[in-house]
Amino acid sequence: MIRTLVFDVGETLIDETRIWTRWADRLAVPRSTFMGLIGAMAAVDRPLRDAFELVRPGIDLDAEIEAWRADDPAGLRENFDQDDLYPDVRSGLAGLRCAGFRLIVAGNQPPQAFDALVAMDLPVDSVHTSAAWGVEKPDPGFFAKVTAVAGHASEEILYVGDRLDNDVIPARKAGMRAALLRRGPWGFIHSTRPEAAQADLVIDSLDALLPALTPRA
Repeated sequence: MIRTLVFDVGETLIDETRIWTRWADRLAVPRSTFMGLIGAMAAVDRPLRDAFELVRPGIDLDAEIEAWRADDPAGLRENFDQDDLYPDVRSGLAGLRCAGFRLIVAGNQPPQAFDALVAMDLPVDSVHTSAAWGVEKPDPGFFAKVTAVAGHASEEILYVGDRLDNDVIPARKAGMRAALLRRGPWGFIHSTRPEAAQADLVIDSLDALLPALTPRA
């Protein structure tokens, strides 16, 4: 019986399109080119940072972020706000909350993402980031933290994310259930792989969760 649902952030709650298009503009490459490279990294299981390296070999990404902050201190830059929420997030979470599920947000995110997520006033019980925890997915320590804040046994937790490598497989190894969300480059690509069978659910939207988890009369 699922009692707690835990949600990834990027491409689960947050549509990262605006982030990547701003990065394309910053790096002075066509937006379609940069978006295509991100998809290519997903397809060949390479780190996202490799897309930046392909565009600008030798790039110091942390230094570039600092330079961008100095150039545009009031802009969103590599960050997100409530306008980046996928359209089904509030309705999907609200329905699950009304049904009595405990809801948690926990994903690989930098320090500033915590305040951005809290400011959205989502209908969730708590928000957590890898930066605050000092451990990132797919490290088992991250999922141990998830279990600790969930307040329920691992088998009563459903982790919802768009990736097999970071979300579904490590969540299952931690004894949790897992849902693979088919959106974003990783979500669509990973849903076609044999390992997707490890997911308890494969869904196309957050609105699909409540019907899947609620027994029919």
